Amino acid sequence: MLWPFNHFRKPRSAPRGTIEAIYGMIVTQAREPLFYRDLAVPDTVNGRFDLLLMHLWLVLRRLKSVPAGKALSQALFDHFCNDMDDNLRELGVSDLKVPKKMQAFGEAFYGRTAAYDLALTEGHEALAQALCKNVLNGENIEKARRLAAYAEAVMAALDRQDEAALAGGSFKFPSPEQAGAQA
Repeated sequence: MLWPFNHFRKPRSAPRGTIEAIYGMIVTQAREPLFYRDLAVPDTVNGRFDLLLMHLWLVLRRLKSVPAGKALSQALFDHFCNDMDDNLRELGVSDLKVPKKMQAFGEAFYGRTAAYDLALTEGHEALAQALCKNVLNGENIEKARRLAAYAEAVMAALDRQDEAALAGGSFKFPSPEQAGAQA
């Protein structure tokens, strides 16, 4: 028998293992040495955070277009927030300061994703400018253009993935060397 109020129930979220796999791929890709060695991404906490946000944005952007993408996107974003919270606590940030730091992370995420989304509507150079400002601290536009070419290659690769690969976390990021970011 169907329960008449099923539409009030919380929708099923993606399996935890899937979210952890996708998030793990994002973190691993953001740690690729080429970004820091050849593309001038600062090898600092902020530089790594900005590159993580870029990769998270790329995946979330693609997930918006699949039927199960809304729940998967939310679960992935929640996992990111939990990871940031855990990292702050490991770094010794006090319980009173964690919420303010988390708010700053949220503002950074939403500000950057809005800038990247807007830049996509304006073309490659606008994306390069947005990445230069947010990832490369406003320096080295040539490296930012290569980073934009990489981001565009990732978008194209993710667009080619079917829903099952995306929802199951079985896709792969293209290597930065093959995606236009080579030195």
